[in-house]
Parts: sequence; structure tokens; C-alpha cells
Amino acid sequence: MTTDLPAASQKVAVIGSGSWGTALATIAARNHHDVKLWAREPEVANEINLTHRNPYYLSTFELPTNISATTDVSNAIEDADFVLLVVPSHAMRETVGRLRSNLAARTILVNAAKGVETTTLLRMEQVITEALEEQIEARYVALSGPSFAFEVVKGEPTAIVAASRNPDASQRIQASFSSGAFRVYTNTDVIGVELGGAVKNVVAIASGVVRGLGFGTNAVAAIITRGLAEMTRLALAQGARAETMAGLAGLGDLVLTCTGELSRNRHVGLELGRGRKLSEILGEMREVAEGVKTTSSIFELGRRLGIDMPITASIHALLYQDKPAIEAANELMGRPLKRE
Repeated sequence: MTTDLPAASQKVAVIGSGSWGTALATIAARNHHDVKLWAREPEVANEINLTHRNPYYLSTFELPTNISATTDVSNAIEDADFVLLVVPSHAMRETVGRLRSNLAARTILVNAAKGVETTTLLRMEQVITEALEEQIEARYVALSGPSFAFEVVKGEPTAIVAASRNPDASQRIQASFSSGAFRVYTNTDVIGVELGGAVKNVVAIASGVVRGLGFGTNAVAAIITRGLAEMTRLALAQGARAETMAGLAGLGDLVLTCTGELSRNRHVGLELGRGRKLSEILGEMREVAEGVKTTSSIFELGRRLGIDMPITASIHALLYQDKPAIEAANELMGRPLKRE
């Protein structure tokens, strides 16, 4: 990891006050940056400013006093060195469109959303480029990797990836956000990092389904392994590098999301496997399980490219075609025998 870059105080805007946005704001604040956190709900912004706690997300943690919250996007990004985009992928285009007129040309854009836009099948880099109506490669960073927000704020060791086509941009993020417990590694494979982050959520639903049906860890290991192969096929077809899929943003994030108790996507699959309806499960969740919408976009993208993606196809049938969970699981486990 690069260690010779200065980590001077920066102005950081975090757009999105959910768990991950709150966690990244906390990391930036602990590194002595001036942080403005944008919240959609006025009650969230008010509570953070008054009590230094997010009332809905990670509420057991007191936030650093150098985090201030606002509901005014223009105020949040004013003079920002870094703008961290931490909203669900389906809200990214609309959110970035609101930033366009006030975003400084020097600002580094950091995307922390994990998904593919359903209507266009575009990655977040492509969505943000279209929304801003300009080329952003030189100042765009994709942030991904195995990281539950609760554990990050708690201070437990975490390693993630900052990927950019411009090494200077990713190194600036590395220098500004890294600490003893929070390690940021750089990468130039934006495509691989973004697709790895999207597909792993679909596979995590599958891993939850097999556990919800009562299958053991052998089945989960099979899902993870074949899910990695599926993820790699799609990413390589889009121009990613195979080694990225074996790294933090690929295998690392996949293992965490498929096995971790804090995984929202695994939770959705677990409850589906137990026989509950998707609408009922999502109705109980305040936070977004990105894999639900992403399954649709990844399924269509794989079909458009002619990529064999049996896990995605089975989860798509479960979520959108009312296929029973046991049939989806049996379909996966009963595929024709062939060479690995």
C-alpha cells in the first residue's frame, strides 16, 4: 500500500445517510477531514447535528463532531475535494443530476453503490458520466470490497478497494481514508470492481435461499464457487481483468456477503428459502437489498451478452416469476454434470 502520500485535511461530502454513508462519513471524520453528510430526511439531518447520532442507521454509535448534516445537496458539495456517492444504484442517476450544476471540476467523485441500472444495464461509472454529461474518468473512483458498515464504525479491521483509471485519483482516496484498521488498496480495473460488487449481491441471495431451505455449508460453498465463476464470465465479457475477481472486490466481497449475518441480500434469500413472500420481507427492511433489483439487470445483461449465468437465472425466476425456492435450488443443484 502507498505510504508516501500526504493525508492532509480535506473537505468531504457524503451523499447518502444510510448505514454505509454514515460509516464512510465516520471514517473520513476520524481521519480529521471536514465532513458534510447529506440526508434526504430532515429528521435525520437534525438529529445528527443535535445529538451526533443517526436515528435510523448505526444509531448505537456516537458520530464524530466534525460531521455536520444537511438536506441541501448544494450546501453538502460546496468546495468539496471528494464527493462520495452512497445512494442505491437505482437512485444514482437522479441524485447525480441534482449535483451537476454545483459540482466543481476538480472534485473527485467516489461511487460506493453496488449495482447495474435496470433500465439501461449500465454500470455506475457509465450512469454518472451520462448524468453529468461529461467525461469523468480522470476524477472517478469506484469504492468496493468486503465491508459491513457496523464493523467498520466499530473499528474492526477492514480492507477495501479504490479503483480508478487515473492512479492519482485512487491514491488520493487511499491516502485520505486509510487508517490502521481501515485499509484501502488501489486498482485500475473499474469495470471489474463495479461488476464484482453488483453480481455478488445476486449470489448472496442464492446463498441465503439454500440456507433458508435447510441445506448446509457444503451447498453454500458450491454457490460461492460457482457464483465466482459466473461473476468472472460476465466481467471478462465486459473487459474486466480476471485477477480483480480473485481480489477484495470479487471473491472477498462475495464470501462476506454470502456468509455474513449482517448481509441484507443473504437475509432476503434466507427468508425466501423459509417460504416468505418477497414483498413481506422487503416491507420489513428499512435499508435496500441491492441484489433484488440488480438480479433483473444482471439477468438481462447476461442474456444480452450470451453469458451462461445459471445462478442469476434461478434467482431471477424466484424473484420475478414466482418460482418456488425449492425448485430454484433444485434447479441449481441439478444442473448437467460437466468439467469444472
